[in-house]
Amino acid sequence: MRLPWSRKKDAEAAAQPSAVVGSEPLQAPQTDNKGWLARLRQGMSRSASALTDGVAGIFTKAKLVSATLEELEDLLIQSDLGADVAMEISAQLGRERLDRDISAAEVRDFLARRIADILRPYARPLEIDRTRKPFVVLVTGVNGTGKTTTIGKLAYWLGDEGYKVMLAAGDTFRAAAIEQLQIWGERAGAPVIAGTQGSDASGLVYTALTEARTAGADVLLIDTAGRLQNKAGLMEELRKINRVIAKLDSTAPHAVLLVLDATTGQNVLSQIEAFSEAAKVSGLVMTKLDGTARGGILVAAARKFGLPVHAIGIGEGLQDLRPFDPDSFARAITGAGEP
Repeated sequence: MRLPWSRKKDAEAAAQPSAVVGSEPLQAPQTDNKGWLARLRQGMSRSASALTDGVAGIFTKAKLVSATLEELEDLLIQSDLGADVAMEISAQLGRERLDRDISAAEVRDFLARRIADILRPYARPLEIDRTRKPFVVLVTGVNGTGKTTTIGKLAYWLGDEGYKVMLAAGDTFRAAAIEQLQIWGERAGAPVIAGTQGSDASGLVYTALTEARTAGADVLLIDTAGRLQNKAGLMEELRKINRVIAKLDSTAPHAVLLVLDATTGQNVLSQIEAFSEAAKVSGLVMTKLDGTARGGILVAAARKFGLPVHAIGIGEGLQDLRPFDPDSFARAITGAGEP
């Protein structure tokens, strides 16, 4: 049986080496990049409006004074950037422009530069180590964050890069989750290993990893149940899945992604803390940035936990997941013009 690994032509696949030593970061698709940036700006318009309207209301006087800086700090905190980041940015603006003329547009441009500077150390693409075969990616997150959808998009992205991808429906708690992953697997051209609702999740993962090895898969993406961080039993099940994976491959999982929903605001921080303790999260993916005015929480999360931000999602299409670009994000969230 021929497995639907990728949309690449068979001739291209045959010409590629079966293994490449070292890690390979996933690259942004080159097609329609301008369209993506436009959609990012449009999608984050609610977050941008919260900041731009606030800045316009605060910076009505020609000269920057201490009282105005305090208002800006409050605005940044209200925009979920976090108290530390808000204080840092306001203080730097004061050092550079206190008692000098400044316009709202200049403030937005300043905010964009500073937010990009803060995020840049954490903007790192997901790297696939071809010497680890399959490269096992455990995907976690609370129900409703867009976790299963993100797996489907990531499978499509990986397949388009020429990787042989398999999916494991490890969320056996909800029948709908299994069906949803199977639909995404068909759309992405990736086979899905699934059981029945209520079956043992760790046993399913064991089977999936065994089959991925037999099939010669490059990457195995494992879906997990949407575990609420205050449910000790569910978090223990996640730890069990990790132990089962390690029995087959002591180095796996090779990446643990936490999918976060930007609309949840400050709850993102408690989710990162809980999942990091249970599953040793190695990187973040932020979704639903197009449905909230709280996109600033990504800044607070990156600064507080120091985890890599691999990608962001702003839609439901197969190509609506892209590598995280701090400069584009910062300008989108502040409403600043192009540099």
